[in-house]
Amino acid sequence: MAEKRTQGPMDAKRFAALADAYGSALHRWPPADQAAAMLFAETEQGRAILARAGKLDAMLDRHRVAAPSPTLHRTIVARAATEVRQERRRRVWWLGFGLAGVGLAGAVAGLALVTVVSPDIQPDHYVMDANATSFGDAGPDADQTEEDL
Repeated sequence: MAEKRTQGPMDAKRFAALADAYGSALHRWPPADQAAAMLFAETEQGRAILARAGKLDAMLDRHRVAAPSPTLHRTIVARAATEVRQERRRRVWWLGFGLAGVGLAGAVAGLALVTVVSPDIQPDHYVMDANATSFGDAGPDADQTEEDL
């Protein structure tokens, strides 16, 4: 985020915004604003704004976060280990699905290649099946061309 650069004297609104963002220590402020801020800090309004920011800084410096309990630590570590195992299991499943998909794609490509490339070879002799007779096909799909007597 680009900081707004101040040219010339600083106004109270900008000084208060910088004090809220960076605290009461002027050396933490953006270098482009430090010179103008030092001049404004010598005014009564500047001292009041810095005093308010100093109180907030002191309050934040006193705040301490308690260390987590051993039970909470063990629970977090156990949960993380469970998540890692589940993620590994998911990866193995997806790998298996991927390999199965590649195998299926290969089978379909092979079937298509065999279907397109292999010529239809007509047999040299007719093979009799269960529905064939010496007079022709007697299967259920055969045309009935006999005349009724």
